[in-house]
Amino acid sequence: MRILISADMEGATGVTWSADVEPGTEQWQRCRPMFTSDVNAAIAGFFAGGATEVLVNEAHATMRNLLLERLDARAAMLTGRHKDLSMVEGVQRGDFDGVAFLGYHCGAGADGVLAHTYLPNSITGVWLDDEPASEGRLNARVVAEYGAPVVLVTGDDRACEDAATYAPRARTVAVKDHVSRYAAICRPPARTFDDISAGAEAAMALAGRVGPVPPSPMTVSVEVDSAQLAGAATLVPGVQRTAERRVRYTAPSAYEMIRCFKAVTTIIANAVESTYG
Repeated sequence: MRILISADMEGATGVTWSADVEPGTEQWQRCRPMFTSDVNAAIAGFFAGGATEVLVNEAHATMRNLLLERLDARAAMLTGRHKDLSMVEGVQRGDFDGVAFLGYHCGAGADGVLAHTYLPNSITGVWLDDEPASEGRLNARVVAEYGAPVVLVTGDDRACEDAATYAPRARTVAVKDHVSRYAAICRPPARTFDDISAGAEAAMALAGRVGPVPPSPMTVSVEVDSAQLAGAATLVPGVQRTAERRVRYTAPSAYEMIRCFKAVTTIIANAVESTYG
């Protein structure tokens, strides 16, 4: 049984504000061990449940946040940026029996701890076929095309509620309870380690290859906080402006959908000016 862990940081134990996840800050350094602990808890649980191989794909920001020297030696880690499938890179490289979304969060415009979709700001909403789309929903569509079910989701309580809308069979583990975008009631690492480990072990009952979902057209809409960012996004071929601050594109498959989304967000991020956005 082969498991892929997509490890994001905003939904990790103890993380509640921007400096906790911004590479290079003192708070980021403090939170890296807790993030690594969450990943190790999932690895331990998956192996206890019968996994034979676990690959961890770093999915946050620079994708160089986890402490490899503290990683459970039974696992391997895919680290670094510029990957074809970004947060779920690796799923296309082999037959995975299950995928875990670890440290995930709510999408842009939603009410959750550090809620966003790909960009920490600028994007105010994302919709996939007219349904509000978090990173979890987008990534779930991608892994479905490779026949890998989402079996575990961890994050704040709102992220777990979101997971029920795109992966209703997956086990969920809340490591903190939402108070505001920058505040949460947090469980300590010793407790969340046990909770995540138990959740991952139980999630192995859901693991197993399923029939890949055939590629089909899907439409993504992106709303931004200023008109100039919508204009910039249309530099990506196939992206059309549908309102002053909204763009849309249709992709023939989830593989192309997420790659185009990555291009759109990269353009938007690079069109932001320091003072006026």
